[in-house]
Amino acid sequence: MATVRELVQRATADLTAAQCPSPAVDAQLLLAFALNLDSKILNLDLEVPQTAVELFNDFVSTRSTRVPVQHITGAAYFRHLVLKVGPGVFIPRPETELLVQAGLDFLAQIPGPKLVVDLCAGSGAVGLSVALESANTTVHAVELSPSAFKWLEENIKAYAQQLAAINSTVICYNEDAGDREVLKNLAGQVDLVLSNPPYIPDEMIPREAEVRDHDPALALFGGEDGLDIARKVAQVAADLLKDDGLFGMEHADVQSQSAATMLTEMKINQQPVWINVKDNNDYNQLPRFVTANRKTLASGVLS
Repeated sequence: MATVRELVQRATADLTAAQCPSPAVDAQLLLAFALNLDSKILNLDLEVPQTAVELFNDFVSTRSTRVPVQHITGAAYFRHLVLKVGPGVFIPRPETELLVQAGLDFLAQIPGPKLVVDLCAGSGAVGLSVALESANTTVHAVELSPSAFKWLEENIKAYAQQLAAINSTVICYNEDAGDREVLKNLAGQVDLVLSNPPYIPDEMIPREAEVRDHDPALALFGGEDGLDIARKVAQVAADLLKDDGLFGMEHADVQSQSAATMLTEMKINQQPVWINVKDNNDYNQLPRFVTANRKTLASGVLS
């Protein structure tokens, strides 16, 4: 029988030839899935039964066609979560974890119950992470796509007991995150708004086949400059946030200046809406998300 080491080495070579971005990691994840084991505790000298070898070979063959690993295993890892994912929902990326951390750091300064909104919620990676890592927090998660919304609901149900144990809640809405009417009953009451909106310009073709061929277009494309949805989301955030409440929004690494300028130039009655506008880097030290605080205004709702 072949060992884990031999199978991973062989699959890594095959996935490298197929130009998969993380061939060694993918090989380990797929073999662990075939063995129903945690990839972190794989024994490299373990002999693998033939049935698992055949299953693993099928997985590697599928991955070689650039089907995402997460679509094969049905799971995506994000911070402390294992999320159910598949066709129809955007696969959460590690870069977004730092957006969540910025939100959690802000919430840690607030005593008592917290109110949070996750706009363009997708699988629930952002909203669920916040609710599970910040006790006594209510998250309102808004997702437009019916296909993605099904995954959002599944993931919330999967973590229902953990949420209840810390008195946190996630309430989800199958609505347009850019529609200012959806959560208007929360206007001026929200502590934190986070969003990972579609931000790829319509004419830009994603380089990676996993994104181009498998992530839903609704979660990717944001108009001519990529910021059409972002502008609407920022308006909704301005409506919802308390004075000094925090807004955090992901963007493409090439949108650092344009995303920050968008917030800096937003006005109500000729007054700036946002203060402390700051762009933040991801794990690769690339600009990835902008944060800003809601300015105190005489008239608090955008017209």
